[in-house]
Amino acid sequence: MATKIRLQRNGRKGYAYYHIVIADVRSPRDGRIIERIGSYNPNVNPAAVDLKFDRALYWVETGAQPTDTVRNILSREGVMMMKHLNGGVRKGAFTEEEAQKRFESWKAEKAKTLEGIVAKAKTAKNEARNARLEAEKAVNKAKAEEIARKKAEALAAEEAAAKAAAEEAAAQAAETEQTEEKPAEA
Repeated sequence: MATKIRLQRNGRKGYAYYHIVIADVRSPRDGRIIERIGSYNPNVNPAAVDLKFDRALYWVETGAQPTDTVRNILSREGVMMMKHLNGGVRKGAFTEEEAQKRFESWKAEKAKTLEGIVAKAKTAKNEARNARLEAEKAVNKAKAEEIARKKAEALAAEEAAAKAAAEEAAAQAAETEQTEEKPAEA
């Protein structure tokens, strides 16, 4: 029986996550499986992979063929690297301890690069947030200046109207004074 290591889709429309399964090549995508060895959630950054390492290694060494996506996942998790190292041990190129040491150093390097990627993403997110905040502050400052300018214009208009009203009242008072003085002279 030919077996494949492939993804089995779950989740809702637009938000899929996958089970990593061992299945017969003749069974449908979401059909009968032999064993579930993990899960893959591409909806988070970085993508979350939960894998039973020893079972995945067993099936790869047994001859189960992974699909392209699963091969990438297994490579990222180190299953393919461990298969390669175990092949070297079987051929006598190096010892089991040396293989384990190489795998641990590879794993540490991989973790270090992943931390760098996460830190870079976090920094980019903070920079984008700060840029949006600065843009919002600039917009608010422009709005405040516009409001202050309009208030100053309104205040100047009020003062001009008050001054004009005062001048008009003074002119009327002077006019009424002149009209009152004329009959008194006669």
